Formats: sequence, structure tokens, C-alpha cells
Amino acid sequence: MQVRRIGPARLGLFILTAFWLCVLVPLSAAAAPYAALVIDARTGEVLHSRNADTRLHPASLTKMMTLYIAFEAVKNGEISLDKQVRISRNAAAEPPSKLGLKSGQRIAFRYLIRAAAVKSANDAATAIGEAISGSEAAFARRMTRTAKALGMSRTTFKNAHGLTETGHMSTARDMTALGRHLLYDYPQYYNLFSRKTTHAGIKTVPNTNRRLLAAYKGADGIKTGYTRAAGFNLVASAQRGNERVIATVFGGKSSVSRNARVAELLDLGFRRAPSSAPIRKPAQPAYSGPPPNAFVVTNAVTKSLRPKARPSQALVLVAQAAAGDQAKLQAGITAAVAEAAKPDPAATKPAAIAGVSGQRPTQRPKNLVLASAGQPIDPAPIQEVVTRLSTTGGQFWGINVGRFTTRYKAEKVLLRTALAEMTTLDGTRRKVVHTSRGFDANFMGLTRETAALACRRLEARNVSCSTIGPS
Repeated sequence: MQVRRIGPARLGLFILTAFWLCVLVPLSAAAAPYAALVIDARTGEVLHSRNADTRLHPASLTKMMTLYIAFEAVKNGEISLDKQVRISRNAAAEPPSKLGLKSGQRIAFRYLIRAAAVKSANDAATAIGEAISGSEAAFARRMTRTAKALGMSRTTFKNAHGLTETGHMSTARDMTALGRHLLYDYPQYYNLFSRKTTHAGIKTVPNTNRRLLAAYKGADGIKTGYTRAAGFNLVASAQRGNERVIATVFGGKSSVSRNARVAELLDLGFRRAPSSAPIRKPAQPAYSGPPPNAFVVTNAVTKSLRPKARPSQALVLVAQAAAGDQAKLQAGITAAVAEAAKPDPAATKPAAIAGVSGQRPTQRPKNLVLASAGQPIDPAPIQEVVTRLSTTGGQFWGINVGRFTTRYKAEKVLLRTALAEMTTLDGTRRKVVHTSRGFDANFMGLTRETAALACRRLEARNVSCSTIGPS
């Protein structure tokens, strides 16, 4: 039998063909399903829908919920934008896209938000979840609770970044609703999504949606996403005049074709949306985090027992007589009954002040001079100076929340702290004291107990605080 030998060129062609068959056939077989939704952002009216309720992989659109909860946590005092977050080994090990955080590194919470919103950094998203809830699993449960509160009935989250995981699913309708809530619930942060680049603490990062932002008139957000299981996803918002449209696409074939499709859907939305419409903002959900300024109380008293009344002398006689003479027993009983029948002195007489006798107070001297009257105090046989007692209830204490290089910085911290800790600082006086070492930011007008409580609450949020006693 004659064997035909294959030349090197032909052999290389066969190998290359086989390689592309192995790559392209599975990719085409695993093509992600397509879904789309377009709404008028002002009213929530649906302008176009296709497979909008099909549960699909959201990919990095997940970070919209991560960021929503981050904004919610800052608003409710759970965490500060300036909080230095320690990066865990778990967060540092997340696959790209990532900021490049290292295990043990510390970075301000605000930079994690920027990296997740603009760069779509997986390590930053995980660090956000761990900083707020202690673990990514606990944060994912909170994400799902928040989704239900927002009306995202077909969404469940398993992580903070959106990488493919069993059960981590959403729909085009739910993600569109989430984008609308980001726009109206936290407008002060919405500008993050339109930044072409941003500084994320350790470096400047580009926006994953910068091509659509640059190419489509009026586009100002919101979030891209891609995994092999999800395809190329995008929730985009654009405003032209008084009109605003949000378009969502799941399952794009490439970033280029996805952007082109989103542009078509936005054009369709602007054609169908009325030129004028009332803005009906969505209702904000119930807060799903811990109570503001919550503290964990251990060994708390669960039941307060009423103290037993001290036995009367008559009852003591009864008890003593019970063991002996019956005549004494009968006498003791009679005395106890008589004592019980006596009227309560507290009900018939004014309450006496402890340590003060019941004597009638002496009359004020007729030649008394009041300091408030502005009269001169002449030497006289009898003189008194009457001053008005303080009505502040002993509120001579204060707290210090830091020393700063300028008065402006001190006043800024005082205002921010007062807004964050209104429970104990309401009604206090904000005071900046200039010393040789800087400007002290103080709150004055507290009792000793309230000052100590305020410091405990502030220190629980990593705000430095020390009490100031009366001087």
C-alpha cells in the first residue's frame, strides 16, 4: 500500500484549520441569548422590549447594584468615603478586569467606588462588598434583598463583581430599573458613569464605556459588562433636551456590534418618547442595611425584676410570734392590719427633699439687692447677690473630633460630623478653637454621659474623638 506523504505547508494548514474549528464551533454553540429593553427614564414607560424578562447572566452590570449599596451605606453612615479599606487576599485574587490591588494594602473607599464604576474592576467590587458586609457572601445576600426591595423580582446575586456563577442571574427589565434608580436615587454620584477616565488612588483608569460616551450625542452612562456566558451587555442612558432614555442590551456579539445596537435603540427611544413628560421618580426602597449607628450589645439584661418590699415591723412581729406564743401572733396580725389601713403619707403631703428638714424657710430680707436690677450694691448689714442658675442641665462638656491646619478644614469636618451623628450632637455648638498647634474642631454643650456616648458612636465609624471636660 502506498502512503502519501503530506508536505509541511499542507500539514500547517490542516493544523490551523483544526484549531479554528475547535475555537469557533464552541463559541457559536455557546452564543449568549439576546434581550433588550428601552424606557423613557422620566416616566418609566416601556418604549421597546424583547426577551426583557428572560433570566440571563448580567456580567459586570452586577456592579451597578454593588455601587448602589455603596452609595446607600455612605448615606446611612455605615462607612465613610475616606475610610481606609484593607484589601483581603480574596479581593486581591479576583481575575481581570482589575485595579491591581495587593493583599494587605489599604485604600480609601472612594477610590474603590471609582474603580468599580469606571474601570469595572473586580477586585475593587469585592473589596467594597467585604468592607460593608464583612464578607462577599453576606454582601451578595444584601444585594439580593435590595433587588427585591427595588422590584427586581427575577434577580439573584451571588457575588459583587458579576463573574459567572450558578444562580447569579438577572433580566434586561430588572437591570434597566436599577439603572433608573441609580440616576434618580443618587444623582450626586451619577457623574462617575460619564467620566472618560478617573484617578483611582493608585493610578488613572479609563472608562470601559468610553467609546459610546464619545460617539453618541447625549450619552452619559451607565455600565458595560462581558463574560463568555453573558455576551456583551450594556445599560446606557442618554439625555437630549428634556428627554432622557435608558436602553439595555444583553447578549451582544461584540463590543462594536453591541454599541451599534444600543445606539439604534436609543434613537428609537428618542423617536417614541414624548417631547415633554412629567418626571415621576421611582420610590426609594426600604433601607436594607443595619440601623444607622447600630451597636452590638452583649450580655444585655433581658428582664428587669421588681425589688421586693422591705417587711414592716408588724409583719416581723407576726413572723417571730408564729413560732411561739399564739397571743403574740394574734397581736402581730392586728398590728399589721392597722398599719395597712394607715393612709399613705406621700399621697397627703408634699414630697420632702432629701437632706432638707421640714422647717418653714425664712423670709427674704426686705433690703435684698438683685444683681440683675443694675442697682449698686452698697455695704449694708444684710446683702445677697442672686444670680440665675444654669438651665443647661450640666451640659458643660464637649468633644473634640480632630485638629486641622486651617479653620476651613475644621469647620468642614464639624459640619460633616454633625450631619452623620445627629442623634447625640443635635443642639450642640460647633466651635473651632485656634491654638498654636492648629485649629481644634469641637462640639460643646453636652453632658458628660452624652459626650462619652457621642465619642463611642463616632469611634465606631473610625472618627477620632475625645471628650472635653468643663474648664
